[in-house]
Amino acid sequence: MTDKIDETRIVSASREIAADPADIFELIADPAQQPRWDGNDNLAEAAAGQRVRARGDVFAMTLTNGAVRDNHVVEFVEGERIAWNPSEQGKEPPVHLWRWELAPGREGRTLVTHTYDWTELTDEKRQVRARATTDDKLAASLERLAQLAEAGTNSAG
Repeated sequence: MTDKIDETRIVSASREIAADPADIFELIADPAQQPRWDGNDNLAEAAAGQRVRARGDVFAMTLTNGAVRDNHVVEFVEGERIAWNPSEQGKEPPVHLWRWELAPGREGRTLVTHTYDWTELTDEKRQVRARATTDDKLAASLERLAQLAEAGTNSAG
């Protein structure tokens, strides 16, 4: 039974995008760009100049409800993979992970996989929101990301 519960705590969606991995990664690794493609409609804004460069970086994001989250980068390979654990500002992360993985595809295309993993989330208050994060919401982020990347629009607009 435990395995069944854990399975539902990892949600993932993939999509091929007709853009270079570096261009797509730039949209993901620059927090100021994230509200433009957020399929959860949860992100309001992030200050410019927080582009993630390494594991251990922390970037701040303002949510649509006005709360600010610190996002602790726990995985980072430039152009290939980035993942972070969000937390309330100044607090330890409650251990739920947002991950993006990019793999070169056919000429000029990139396979992008977006994963939300809350297998280690013990905060029952946050589990309600975690359960609401479904593969269709991740797919919505991929769709919006694809529209931006395929149009070649890395700047705010």
